[in-house]
Amino acid sequence: MTSYQCWISFYTMIRKDIVRMFRIWAQTFLPSVMTSLLYFLVFGTVLGSRIGDMQGVTYMTFVVPGLVMLAIVTTAYANTSFTFFTSKFFARSIDEILVSPTPPWLFVAGFVGGGVVRGVITGILVFVVAFLFTGLSIPITSLFIILGFAILTALFFSLAGFVNGMYAKSIDGINIVPTFVLTPLVYLGGVFYSVHNLPEWWQAMTYANPLFYIINGFRYGFLGMSDVSPIVSVVVLFSLTIILVGMNVFFVRRGLGLRQ
Repeated sequence: MTSYQCWISFYTMIRKDIVRMFRIWAQTFLPSVMTSLLYFLVFGTVLGSRIGDMQGVTYMTFVVPGLVMLAIVTTAYANTSFTFFTSKFFARSIDEILVSPTPPWLFVAGFVGGGVVRGVITGILVFVVAFLFTGLSIPITSLFIILGFAILTALFFSLAGFVNGMYAKSIDGINIVPTFVLTPLVYLGGVFYSVHNLPEWWQAMTYANPLFYIINGFRYGFLGMSDVSPIVSVVVLFSLTIILVGMNVFFVRRGLGLRQ
């Protein structure tokens, strides 16, 4: 395929997904915003006054980066996994793409791109809600780091959702990973606490959680502080993303999980 044909193919795939997500915005964006709103009410307003400061900032401010990242992770993953699953089992549009000369990397990019867009937009919406709760007092150390982590995290979990969408045989197969794997990893990754507040044996388990590095790298972009070096967070996230890119391209090239 020529570069122009690749662009047309990518544009067609991602445009279809973006139009869909904005058409049903009450299902794609609103749930994450409402969930974050409840988190801010409970953990920020109610419990935050009892907990006090966390590492020199108010507890409300401390949890903002984690809650924004929680929204990015869950929506990026859900968008790609659900889009691919419905395209394969209901719309049956996968076969049309497979018979076209679309290369494997572009096939992956077309589905993953929508997840990245939805994840970043949802993160922005949750951040706006956070501003309302914190009285416009959220510090921003580096906008470049914030955007970099937001986009790279959305890409990573969109790629993970792509794998889930390929091998899921039912809607239950789509929901089981976010419920029993993704959500626990996020909650135990330092969204609501600092790793230094945990006992040593639990700290060791936390350091094995990749979400811990992602959340702390993102928090560094806001507050300028992190439980681990931001460089380590970048290396972990970038390395995992490269691995998933290779896996997805390999799966598509071999045709694994692409047909019923």
